[in-house]
Amino acid sequence: MHAFDRSVRPLRQRPSFVLSQLGFHSDRTFDELLVPVGVTRRQFGMLRVLADADGRTQQELSSVLRVHRNVMVGLVDELETAGLVERRRNPADRRAHAVHLTDRGRALLPMGEAALDACDDRLLGALSAADRETLCGLLARVADEAHLLPSVHPGYEHAGDELAAEDAGGGGQLPR
Repeated sequence: MHAFDRSVRPLRQRPSFVLSQLGFHSDRTFDELLVPVGVTRRQFGMLRVLADADGRTQQELSSVLRVHRNVMVGLVDELETAGLVERRRNPADRRAHAVHLTDRGRALLPMGEAALDACDDRLLGALSAADRETLCGLLARVADEAHLLPSVHPGYEHAGDELAAEDAGGGGQLPR
């Protein structure tokens, strides 16, 4: 039996590990906080995108969020069934539908934002306001260097990867 190499840094000293831990913890916390709001993280993200630019077509939303069009159709279907968005014919292209927030969808936004604030407070409660600001600035620099979009969670990008691979003739497998 070999002794553990003491030159190996503890995982708490590895930013990738700590960020992964915190990301998982943040996701679970936000999920819990969104339960009373009645939406999932993905649905809330979509509502936020629409709040910034209501009336985008499903194709535009698919492009902005970097998701497969079939995934977008499913997400819009969920939100429409819940009465949070509605599809309307796009006046510029009658073949396309524009997606609009309903009054109910708009009313949920402040509750979702409050849940996000509470999540931030739980996650960063040990930090002062100045430390939080510094941390956010540093993390934004790292995210920019990784070419992550400022207001799009990368989880959206991989939703529907199997669908995209099937469309490309890959039988559901992504090319490596």
